[in-house]
Amino acid sequence: MKARIYLFLALFIFVAVLPLQAEESLTWQQCVSETRRAHPDLSSALAFLQQAEADKRITEGSLLPQLSLGASFQQGGTTEQGIAASSSSYALSAEQLLFDGHKTSNQVASNEEAIKAAKYNFNAVSANVRFALRSAFTQLLLAQDLVGLTVEIAERRQKNVRLINLYYQGGKEHIGSLHQAQADLAQAEFEVSQAERGFALAQTRLASALGRDIHKPLRVQGSYRASDLSAEKPDLALLAKNNPLFQQLDAKTKAARYAFDAANSAFSPQLSLTSSIGRSAPDHWPFNAVDWRAGFTLSVPIYEGGSGRGRVSKARAVLSQQNAQERSGYLQIFDTLEQNWKNFQDARRMVVVQKKQLDAAIDRSAIANAQYSNGLVKFNDWVIIENNLVGAKKNFLNAEANLLIAEAQWIQVKGGGLDDQQE
Repeated sequence: MKARIYLFLALFIFVAVLPLQAEESLTWQQCVSETRRAHPDLSSALAFLQQAEADKRITEGSLLPQLSLGASFQQGGTTEQGIAASSSSYALSAEQLLFDGHKTSNQVASNEEAIKAAKYNFNAVSANVRFALRSAFTQLLLAQDLVGLTVEIAERRQKNVRLINLYYQGGKEHIGSLHQAQADLAQAEFEVSQAERGFALAQTRLASALGRDIHKPLRVQGSYRASDLSAEKPDLALLAKNNPLFQQLDAKTKAARYAFDAANSAFSPQLSLTSSIGRSAPDHWPFNAVDWRAGFTLSVPIYEGGSGRGRVSKARAVLSQQNAQERSGYLQIFDTLEQNWKNFQDARRMVVVQKKQLDAAIDRSAIANAQYSNGLVKFNDWVIIENNLVGAKKNFLNAEANLLIAEAQWIQVKGGGLDDQQE
């Protein structure tokens, strides 16, 4: 018995001094600001967008004049006569694409859609990162409160043990009642230590969600109030089409369509304007005269061994695949919206129900304690009411945390990212 009391006191002291440790306290907005700057998934998505933009610049380069400058100097002779000669040349060449059947312009249009897809991908990644951050934030908020709740329950169990022990010593209760109270205390002490381990785990998960490489003690400041209080069901079809995942699929489909048009344009003639200016002469430098040339170059593909047709077939298959993925993605997003809307509304109502359950359990417990002290309620009935109170407190706390997570899931499936101001 004394060992349990000492264990409880040690756990209580450990919990009491937690705020005195060097813990960093963060608000939700502070977490959002740090994650926006430091999370590696966002950096990766941004680099992917930069690659798409670079691909467009590469393709657009084919539409601009192509300039090249060359110079050479050569010397040679024969070994028998010992005669040596040298020659020098230079040339500035230019080429401008005039027409290629819109192949390059279609490729540029495809690149533009790829850039849009990369931007939507960034928005989708931001939504996923926000959900992970909000979940980790809520879990740490819950873990903090759960530590306090388990300590409160353990204190209540300790008082019950002292009360039942007095009744047992006075002959009002039997040994079974005392053992049951001691077992409840042991369970409460275990839950205190379990809550402490859960608190440490929640700290680690929040640090990772922030994008931190170094983990240190953290606490969060927040409430269990949901920001989205709308009870009217929104237009899910519109939300699905505005979801960044669907918009990304739509942009990919358009990019595939332009790529297919570009592949078909590969059979068109290509017309370019070419010009050059330069000089070549033996044995002296600089040159006394300059040569120049200007003209047109026309090339018509006749036979490439079937590779052109192969590229067209591949582009057609890619377009067909993207069309199917876009339709499938819309259906999946719509179903997810429906499911998460239901979960969010259920979670909101569950908080109301659990609050009423808690209020009722508090009232019953107060009455039962007075009745038990006066011998009007038996131990078995009284302990059931006590357990109901403990369960009601835990259920209400979990319901509040589940509401925040359900709201975070609803915001995620709508496409809300780190720039979303809802808490």
